[in-house]
Amino acid sequence: MGQAWGFGKHGGPEVQEFFDRPDPVPGRGEVLIRVAVAGVNPLDHVLRSGPVPGLDGGRPFPRVLGMEAAGTVLALGEDVDGLEVGDAVFGFALTGDGTYAETTVLSAPNTARIPAGLSATVAATLPVAGTTAVDALDQLGLPAGATILVNGVGGGVGLAVARLAAARELRVIGTGSTAKREHAEAIGVRFIDYTAEDVVAAARELVPDGFAGIVDLAGGTSLRTVAPLAKEPRTIISVGDMSVPDLGGRLVERRLDRANLERAARLALDGVLAPVITAVHPLSDAPAALATVENGHSAGKVVIKMA
Repeated sequence: MGQAWGFGKHGGPEVQEFFDRPDPVPGRGEVLIRVAVAGVNPLDHVLRSGPVPGLDGGRPFPRVLGMEAAGTVLALGEDVDGLEVGDAVFGFALTGDGTYAETTVLSAPNTARIPAGLSATVAATLPVAGTTAVDALDQLGLPAGATILVNGVGGGVGLAVARLAAARELRVIGTGSTAKREHAEAIGVRFIDYTAEDVVAAARELVPDGFAGIVDLAGGTSLRTVAPLAKEPRTIISVGDMSVPDLGGRLVERRLDRANLERAARLALDGVLAPVITAVHPLSDAPAALATVENGHSAGKVVIKMA
């Protein structure tokens, strides 16, 4: 038996609960891992709030929260290639089981070995934030010297995008709230505080001719506010706003496979995708960890570290 934290039905924070459960059995194409560290992401509370097509998984309630983790392989399901029991790995839980737990199953094609020299804590932040940054900037394909706007730069994904963009010799301007300024400016972002200044006016003063690309992490009204700042609408890439095609932009095209995880790990080893981890919580404090992300107060990446 192991402890897990999840939800007994769809809804708000009130449906969350701790519970004990047997170790899950890995199915075809899955690996069972002992979780060392789980990453906390906005998608976690979105999945708790209601079914998301393609990500519901069909598991019975109670369901475990979390989408990404790093740990050690305990058992292999059928048809698993390239991984062995005892391997230190990181990856996605894409088959309905979550990662805020002492043990969980990961999808083997979406799981990779942790390379020597990379900690489990850093590895656990890469499946969502690291690979999203790689995918968004690959999709834009901007040349060195171009100027990019990261809308919502202060979170885990936004800071990863900013770091990778800087490594590609792009000029990075980012929007965020006052609490996000310190971490963004520490990695060289020219920061626009949307709580203290007119975002559009400040951006036009810095980049009169418009941005070569926009990576949007905020969505909604914020996305609609900054969309006219792009030179070309198709250079607007949104990570989560499904309505971005209405603005002429595109959703990020995600690549969740092992090769992309390995690529993100190499970038992390090189210091390019070094995450800004601002909070490490024990599993017993998982409610506070997710609440920080759900309330929009987290600057950088929040993780849950198992005992």
